[in-house]
Amino acid sequence: MLPADLRAAEAQALEALRSALAADANGRWSVEWRFEGLRVLPVALRLTRALVEAGLEPRLLFPDAGAAALARRDGADLAERTLDFGVLLRQPEGSQSEGLILAVAPSPADYAEFEHICGNHRGPIVMLNGRLEDAAVGIGSVARERRRGFLSQWQVAYAVQPVDGGALRRAHPEPWELYRDDPDGFRLAATFEQKPDGELQAQALAGAAGVGLRGNLKAIDAFIEGLRN
Repeated sequence: MLPADLRAAEAQALEALRSALAADANGRWSVEWRFEGLRVLPVALRLTRALVEAGLEPRLLFPDAGAAALARRDGADLAERTLDFGVLLRQPEGSQSEGLILAVAPSPADYAEFEHICGNHRGPIVMLNGRLEDAAVGIGSVARERRRGFLSQWQVAYAVQPVDGGALRRAHPEPWELYRDDPDGFRLAATFEQKPDGELQAQALAGAAGVGLRGNLKAIDAFIEGLRN
């Protein structure tokens, strides 16, 4: 079910992540909380502490030194576990541990470094609120190569995000759940084995009323997105 608030979403993410790591201990997993105005650092610190309490040994990884320094300031108890991409890349090859890495909010600008880090790390990596798709790359061969290569390695452990007319959620090992925002609250509209595209979302949310103009526009968007893959 949909979480009532951010703390509930964090608890759901922790359980889903533990399930995902049990299913694929060396996998590439993503966790996404797409709340408007969310400050991801406090959430990342709380998740790291929860994983430590669960007996895991996560390291907290940030794209730049400034973000890592801020994390060490706000999470002094986790300072020894916190580092940035540059520090990790400067370590001698073969010296990196095989333990769990939590990579916080890598962006398209970090794509090359992050891909290199993931390629050299033999243990599990969890990406928190990452956005690796680069709109500037467009729909050419580079975008297709990325989607079929590095980006295709990632599995969703947990995700909750608003969509037009509802909300979408996935918690491993459950399927994707699409909720419709009705006048009396959110109601489960459909479940999917794979993340539904805009057209499927529009159809499920429209129900018996039909897709209508808004759904047709979503179908066009989905078609354009398909051209990029």
